[in-house]
Amino acid sequence: MKTEMKIEIISRKTIKPLIPTPEQLRTFRLSLLDQLCPPIYGTSIFFYTSNPNERGSITSQVLERSCRLQNSLSKTLVDFYPLAGRLKDAASIECNDQGAYFVEAQISCQLVDFLIQPDIELLGRISPISDPKSTQLTSDSILVIQLTAFSCGGIAIAICTSHKIIDASSASTFFQSWTATARGYGEVVLPELLIGGSLLPPRDLSILPKPNVNFLAEKCTTRRFVFDASKIASLKAKIACAIGQRPPTNVEIVLALIFKCAMAASMSNSGRSVTSVLSQAVNLRKRMVPTLPENSIGNLIWSFQVFSKDSEIELHELVAKMRKGLIEFCNEKANNFKGDEGFHMVSELLKEQGELMRKMDINIYRCSSLCKFPLYETDFGWGKPIWITNYSSNYHKNLIVMLDSKGGGIEAWVTLEEPEMEKFQHSGELLEFASFNPSVFVNHGSI
Repeated sequence: MKTEMKIEIISRKTIKPLIPTPEQLRTFRLSLLDQLCPPIYGTSIFFYTSNPNERGSITSQVLERSCRLQNSLSKTLVDFYPLAGRLKDAASIECNDQGAYFVEAQISCQLVDFLIQPDIELLGRISPISDPKSTQLTSDSILVIQLTAFSCGGIAIAICTSHKIIDASSASTFFQSWTATARGYGEVVLPELLIGGSLLPPRDLSILPKPNVNFLAEKCTTRRFVFDASKIASLKAKIACAIGQRPPTNVEIVLALIFKCAMAASMSNSGRSVTSVLSQAVNLRKRMVPTLPENSIGNLIWSFQVFSKDSEIELHELVAKMRKGLIEFCNEKANNFKGDEGFHMVSELLKEQGELMRKMDINIYRCSSLCKFPLYETDFGWGKPIWITNYSSNYHKNLIVMLDSKGGGIEAWVTLEEPEMEKFQHSGELLEFASFNPSVFVNHGSI
């Protein structure tokens, strides 16, 4: 069936703000943390079933949904005006109202067939940044969207936001505002746009240390693993006595298991033990004093590191290390990302990372978690999504991305070099608690 799934681009257009951006807001200043982020897109893909109770043909239903998306997006961009602009230079976005890029496409299969066992190659193709022509036309766009219609009337909405201004929390705020506008009811969350650039203004990046970290590899592969709620509960129970503190969170226990199994796969593949580093992104908004509004837009994140050289380390010991690292980061660093003090701290942290890379033979694993963000509440007016993924074809080596599954568990996308993935995906310790790329309908029933 998958070989028969052909995707056709129907239209490409730009969606501009309904009201022009005032002249005094035409230059948006990035923060230092925005500057340090690579110019890549973060992708979230939302899947929605058709509604048999809606009037009209499948074609008219899809057209109505597309029109609603475009009209509500135009309204939403009035408040999120930097997303309709273009990157001007290393320190700013030109808010010129050139608009968000919007692609309409159709795929020759039914949604149920697509989701029985999600195919990574096809997932990549329903993202606008995978289409060569779209990529060429959107090279400097901040926001790129593709609506893909299935033959049954179901749709997929792929939303790609530039990491130069949007982190996971920012994306969640944008989704909440856009959907409320599309529905015509509910709170329209307005963004706080100026906090990041005020707290930590942009700087001349040439004077900052540049860690020589290469995450690219010729042959990497990405796999999807799902930990359902009952398996996570079993995993927690397994270490409950040994942990001796408050029970680990779902994210802590799942990430610890993935990290442990990835270290074991690396050692098995290379035949030697090297230091492994787990780098976890932390949302600074709730870690600063006073806390920052949840609707603050920008890259208000930083990562802390956990070190381990022993792939045989007990799981509860790894959880304890991760927890200790987070507590130390929050107590000693999280509140210092401000002004000149913040600049000097960032400079020192980058210098430490650079020295670490040069002195040690290490494996670096990076983790980004979207858990606890209300992504499954993303309702544009035709119901909540049946499945959400944030798979992207630009995932790099040793990346772990986690998000909530609809059944109360966690879905993890893991990218490793091919020889290591071969061992990782067959790990008995991992598969005792995780399912490899199960049907989306395992926890949902049928459409």
